[in-house]
Amino acid sequence: MRSSILGILTFYFLLSAPARAEESESLLIDKSLIVLEELQAMPDLAAPDWLLQRAEGIAILPEVIKAGAIVGGRGGTGVLLVRRQDGSWSNPLFIGLGAASVGWQFGVQAADVILVFTTRRSIEGITDGKLTLGADAAAVAGPVGRAATAATNVTLDAEVYSYSRAKGLFAGLSLEGSVIAIRDGANERFYGRDGVIPSDIIAPTAPLAPSPAPALMDAVARLSGSSVEPQAAPAPGEAETPAAVEPAPTEGAQSFPMEDPAPGAEPG
Repeated sequence: MRSSILGILTFYFLLSAPARAEESESLLIDKSLIVLEELQAMPDLAAPDWLLQRAEGIAILPEVIKAGAIVGGRGGTGVLLVRRQDGSWSNPLFIGLGAASVGWQFGVQAADVILVFTTRRSIEGITDGKLTLGADAAAVAGPVGRAATAATNVTLDAEVYSYSRAKGLFAGLSLEGSVIAIRDGANERFYGRDGVIPSDIIAPTAPLAPSPAPALMDAVARLSGSSVEPQAAPAPGEAETPAAVEPAPTEGAQSFPMEDPAPGAEPG
């Protein structure tokens, strides 16, 4: 009975959050771009470069709200971009996150959240319908710092790494048990197609998403280094050192003319 109530409440928070927000999909993309660039510019919150280079998907959720008074929950909306087989990034999918809980709790908290997915399986769970963090995919707080070493989970055995930025009274966000699902209505409105499905949106042959989506796609590609070979994850405690610079090769032998002892005279 308790699990049934929680299930109903979870989907209430998941599906009612977009209606309460009353913001356009374009504005949500703009906010997602700001959150991504600002978090990655903060040394103590940024996801490491080597982790982003291995990401199979990146979800950005501006302002995940956690609220409660006996019955509570958390919810938010955002976008998900999926890395294609050629290394490029897909058009954004609109997603919702929701979870419910029963117990003594009070207050309202908020945070900006970025989720880095490291397996194709976790991405497929979302695009097939929904994914529950902690149940369908292991989720942990990710290592922070652009040059952070892989002190834990060096083999990337967690499927989802979370990053968040506090707002107001927020003191930490656990996403365990949160459900991530596709927002079909938002995708239909933004892409102007009734019944559009995730595979249509993220396919390599899909038309480029309308503005402002390309700006977000470019930022994800730049920050994830999709145009370069992935770096090896640094070993715990191993400092990153710049690559040695090879001296420029000398092109051919050089010769120098001998001094003429009698300038202007005929050679003997």
